[in-house]
Amino acid sequence: MIIAPSLLAANFGRFAADTQRFDESGAEWLHLDIMDGNFVPNISFGPQVVKTLRPLTKKFFDVHLMCSKPEVLFDPFVKAGADQIIVHVELGERVEGLLWKIKSLGKKVGLAVNPPTAIENARPYLDHIDLLLVMTVNPGFGGQPFIHECVPKIQQAAAWKRELGLNYHIEVDGGITFDTVGECARAGADVFVSGTGIFGQHSLKTAVRKMRRIAEQNDPALADLQCEQADAATLPLSA
Repeated sequence: MIIAPSLLAANFGRFAADTQRFDESGAEWLHLDIMDGNFVPNISFGPQVVKTLRPLTKKFFDVHLMCSKPEVLFDPFVKAGADQIIVHVELGERVEGLLWKIKSLGKKVGLAVNPPTAIENARPYLDHIDLLLVMTVNPGFGGQPFIHECVPKIQQAAAWKRELGLNYHIEVDGGITFDTVGECARAGADVFVSGTGIFGQHSLKTAVRKMRRIAEQNDPALADLQCEQADAATLPLSA
C-alpha cells in the first residue's frame, strides 16, 4: 500500500516546509497536481516549483498533468525531477503517443480516468502503463467529496489486472479520507492520494500511519494471505 499526500492541499506559502513534513511522515510518494486552466478550470503550479522542492526529499514524485497539451510539459517536469507522469485518457487518439513519449524519457507512465469517462476507455492501454489513476472526484479543485459511484471502476481495473497478469498500480485520487480509503482498498486500489485528508491533520506522520492501517485492514490480497496462513496452521503435521 502506497500513501501519496497531495501537495495541492498543502500551504502554498510553506511548500518547502510541508515537503519536509512529507519526507518525515512515512508516506512513499508526493502527488503533484498540475492544472493548466484549460483542461480543468483552475491553475496550480509548474515545473519550477517541483524543481525547487526536489532537493528536499529523495522520495517518489508522482506528477499528474491535468492539461490539454501535456506533451509541452514532459521535458520541463522530467528535468525538474518527476519520477512518474500521468496523462488523461480523455485526450483520446493522442493518448498512445503520449504514453510512449513518457516511456522514452525514462519515466514511469500513468493514465488517469475522470468520473464521467467509462473505464473501458483505458482498456487498450493497460499493457503500456505502470499506473491507472481512477479519479474519484471531478478534477480541478481540492477538498471535494468522494464519488462512490466510481468504486466499480476500481473493481474493474483490479479484475483486468488479475485476468491479464499485469502489474500496474491502481491509484485513487479525490475525497480520500479515513472514511473512504477502506472502500477503495477493498475494491482493489493500492495507491491512495489524499490532500486535505492528510495535510489537514495536525500530525502528518500520524495521519499517514492511520490511513495505511485502514487500507491494509481492507486489502483483499492481505486478507487472502492471512486465511491461507490460518488454514496452513490448522493442517495436521505429517508423520
